[in-house]
Amino acid sequence: KMDDDDDIPQLSSHTLAALQEFYLEQQQREGMKTSQGFNQYSIGSIEEDWQLSQFWYSDETASCLAKEAILAAGKGGRIACVSAPSVYQKLKEQDGEDFSVCILEYDRRFSVYGEEFIFYDYNHPLDLPESLLPHSFDIVIADPPYLSEECLQKTAETIKYLTKGKILLCTGAVMEEEAAKQLGVKMCKFIPKHSRNLANEFRCYVNYASGLD
Repeated sequence: KMDDDDDIPQLSSHTLAALQEFYLEQQQREGMKTSQGFNQYSIGSIEEDWQLSQFWYSDETASCLAKEAILAAGKGGRIACVSAPSVYQKLKEQDGEDFSVCILEYDRRFSVYGEEFIFYDYNHPLDLPESLLPHSFDIVIADPPYLSEECLQKTAETIKYLTKGKILLCTGAVMEEEAAKQLGVKMCKFIPKHSRNLANEFRCYVNYASGLD
């Protein structure tokens, strides 16, 4: 016989228990975070938010890109991370190294990083605080949040405003031509990986002789 509520998907008690456990763990993690404070800039201290189209790099990729940015910026260099928070967090782990860094990010949770956080909406690419002087960063590392020409064009305006010259762009392989057109960057051999696999092939692009080939 057919039950009337057959078409309502029922969660099995097992799934429900698993979900409750997941939420509990999450609450505990949140609680731990607040009690530990934000001194450890670990990748996990802020979880990715898919609704903001955030996808964290794998630990290895974030480290590799952070090292590249430090090398490219040089001693006492200034690095800007535009919509690339997992690289920013890796850079912050390199405490005591001789460089400074800013994060331009739409996600206001990153305001916990204080002065270095700059609220950024790619729809308003030049809506930046006066303290961010034009061409004041030795390298800009950017990962536009969406794979669209419009998003890349607008983010490119920001990158060009900030950089003294060097650009490290992370975006889909499909954006190769547009990236070359907008920023004069070429695809590297290095293949960035994400902590969760993305459907789109992802690549890095640079406009200088980098260590990513």
